[in-house]
Amino acid sequence: MAGCVRYSAPGCIVEYMEGNAAHIALVLEDTGGRLRLLLPNRRETRLTAARLLPWIGPLYAADISREDAVRLLEKHRQTRENLAVAIPVLEVWELAQGEVPQARAQWFAELFVSEPDADTVAAYGRALLACKNHFRFQPPEFQVFSSEEVEKRLAEQKIRQEREALSAGGAAFLRLLWDVTLKKRALPPASSSEYPLPEVASRLEDVLRARMVDPDSQEHEALWRLLAKGLPDVPHLPLQLLIAWERLPAHYNFWLDRADYTAGDDWWRDCADAVEGLARPNLNDLPLCDLPFISIDSASTRDVDDAFYVEVPDGPDRGFSLTLALACPALCWPFGSVLDRLVLRRGTSIYLPEGTCHMLPESLGTEAYSLLAGHERPALCVRVSVDGQGDIGPCELFLARTRIAANLTYQNSQTVLDAPEDSLPDNAAAAHARALRQGLALARLRQRARIAAGAVVMDRPDPVIRLHGTGTEIRVDIQPDDTAPDAQMLVAEMMILASAAVAQWAREQAVPMLHRTQDVAIPREYAGIWTAPQDMARIMKALIPSTLEVHARPHAALGIGRYTPVTSPLRRYPDLVNEAQVVAVLRTGKPRWSTEALTDLLASLSPVLEAAGQVQRFRPRYWKLLHIRQQGDKVWWHGVITEENDNFVTVSLPHQGLFVRGRRRLFDERACAGTAVQIRLGKVYPLYNEIQILEAISL
Repeated sequence: MAGCVRYSAPGCIVEYMEGNAAHIALVLEDTGGRLRLLLPNRRETRLTAARLLPWIGPLYAADISREDAVRLLEKHRQTRENLAVAIPVLEVWELAQGEVPQARAQWFAELFVSEPDADTVAAYGRALLACKNHFRFQPPEFQVFSSEEVEKRLAEQKIRQEREALSAGGAAFLRLLWDVTLKKRALPPASSSEYPLPEVASRLEDVLRARMVDPDSQEHEALWRLLAKGLPDVPHLPLQLLIAWERLPAHYNFWLDRADYTAGDDWWRDCADAVEGLARPNLNDLPLCDLPFISIDSASTRDVDDAFYVEVPDGPDRGFSLTLALACPALCWPFGSVLDRLVLRRGTSIYLPEGTCHMLPESLGTEAYSLLAGHERPALCVRVSVDGQGDIGPCELFLARTRIAANLTYQNSQTVLDAPEDSLPDNAAAAHARALRQGLALARLRQRARIAAGAVVMDRPDPVIRLHGTGTEIRVDIQPDDTAPDAQMLVAEMMILASAAVAQWAREQAVPMLHRTQDVAIPREYAGIWTAPQDMARIMKALIPSTLEVHARPHAALGIGRYTPVTSPLRRYPDLVNEAQVVAVLRTGKPRWSTEALTDLLASLSPVLEAAGQVQRFRPRYWKLLHIRQQGDKVWWHGVITEENDNFVTVSLPHQGLFVRGRRRLFDERACAGTAVQIRLGKVYPLYNEIQILEAISL
């Protein structure tokens, strides 16, 4: 190694690390390992010999003039920098990797140069120092990383570089977007210099979407703190920034994203072959049940999953016989398939003012298996008798193909039920007046029996939310639903009756099922039909939310000992599972799942249903709050006090289906549960789920 020396001495060229870079110097004096060095800028510095890099030389005369020394330093510095740039450092790593675990700089230089001089060795040392993903400097040698370690370090470097670029270019852009949110400025065009680079913008959008979906995730926590520095700590900040950026539309339903629930009818396209096969069920091996079933649903319903036929064998005083036809997608459903896993991740249909999200592909749920009048469909039929006291008798279950006689609406059915027998209205339900009246008589009998058993019936109005316009111009209208109390009660009681009957059958047959339970003791005086908001609020405090369980327990509010949901297999996955259990028993004599298997299935299903339930609860409330905000804070709203204490008063707005709370000082001393009031509302922030009572007047 021409020009290299082992130890430093006056007149020797040396290098040392400072600020993560190699610096060249000439030794002027060595006093017991304490060196005085001359730098290329003519300044001097002092450091210990231990700090020198392990490539030393060449050595010049100790009495060299300062001018000559500076000239030599500049010459060697330039030579080493030029050589270092030209070194194929990755080729050096490839040759060394697997050959030696570590070596000095001169060893690597000798791979390419037979007798490297001091400048060449130093150049290789500099090149290896700069290649931190492939080498680690452990004086006096360089450790050679394995290919696996290099791959890992390169990936980490890429992430680090992306984070640095994102935090540098993204934070300012997010502050710009917040100003757009506050309407302090308009969103600049994409060609503006204020926009981040395309790769930064793409990554920034990914981070915002991830934080919108899961604000508690730790994946981007550190990066988010950097990006959001200086921005207000407000709920749903990522969502607001994405809307300001026009990456999402105004009033975007982020709850669906949080539930991992895809809107529309394209989510199943990768399983098109499976869906197409299911759309043509084989009905040849099913016997025909030619009873004139009728269904009753809202006018907009497309997924008809139940229809009924009521007989009165020996007159009303002796009881009834109900045969319920249930849509039967479970007949050939491919449990465990890719399609099934997609449906399981949805868990239930979701009904929103902006549209319905169906659990099943629409070609199945609203067409092939929907009980549409005039079309043959597979059905699970539930036949149950009810005696004159409303008690449930034996239950018979069988598979059949059916042809529904009529699909009726609640409103048409109610009009018929309200009309005298000799003056029926001119609508589609009039031809089925007898069936409707028999069904209503059965429903009333069953409701009385349930109330006698402790059932609590909440007769709560359900307003209709209608949206007009799009985007920022959307307007919300809330109107009372068309009242059809008898028709709706008729359907509700038949669904409860069928689910209770199937639960009874499952107990007798020892078939594991998913049960809806509400095992809580309710005061006897709470049984009955309740309409006053203050009464319903008081009773709701005594109840607990119902839960889905494998082991059957009572359902207190329904007043029945066992409740097995099975009547909505097109809309709810638990009903589809329960129907499949019945179908398996009817066809093979054995259930499809054991109790343990249902428990495992429920562990996956419960969080899905909870997430979908949040969408169903919070999204309509958002539109209701937006409606109130759009009316302004000068409007007076009719309400009823449901609860009050020394600090707060809770008011029900029955026509809007909302509860709001205000400070006790806003209400006069007469305010108590049941008091009718007029209230003025303001400071409404639908996205934050915030609303305040500004003023209240007791009536």
